[in-house]
Amino acid sequence: PGEVVLDVEGVTIHNDQRKKDSVKDVTFQVHGGEIVCLAGIEGNGQTEFVYGLTGLEKLTNGKITLDGKDITHATIRQRSKDGMSHIPEDRHKHGLVLDYSLEDNIVLQRYFEPQFTNKLGFLKRKEIRKYANRLIEQYDIRSGQGAITKARSMSGGNQQKAIIAREIDKDPKLLVAVQPTRGLDVGAIEYIHKQIVAER
Repeated sequence: PGEVVLDVEGVTIHNDQRKKDSVKDVTFQVHGGEIVCLAGIEGNGQTEFVYGLTGLEKLTNGKITLDGKDITHATIRQRSKDGMSHIPEDRHKHGLVLDYSLEDNIVLQRYFEPQFTNKLGFLKRKEIRKYANRLIEQYDIRSGQGAITKARSMSGGNQQKAIIAREIDKDPKLLVAVQPTRGLDVGAIEYIHKQIVAER
């Protein structure tokens, strides 16, 4: 393992509905080149912890440092810019905009970068299509009409491959993957495991 990439100190997240802490005083470190797993029965706070880590939920207490930078109060976009990628538990709720095309979903977190947007703020459609086509080929994403396919019409496995392609191609410092193979066939599961190991 390399240097510390993620430092989680005393993270607590209060659940207002249950009137108790769903995450209580969690502390650990993740080093470069490590795959660290959190395991437990559903409902034991893993989902809330990931929400806090990725910025989907505010922390009640504690501190999160990514590659030496305090991101405890950073926005989701800022965490993404700072090198965090997130393969969410629910690909429909947090992973994709189902009525967007595959190419728009692929640049969802990067559309504002100069590679995809000109100085006036207009999208560079040709560049987006070129980038999407590269990822479609590289990650073997199967869709009926290629880059212009609506995400909703794709199989679950190919929707998941699209999210994985988008998140891994950002070359993140930290990849947060929550049940990335849930509900997928054996071939897709093996493919996704290989991608995660290769990214390590």
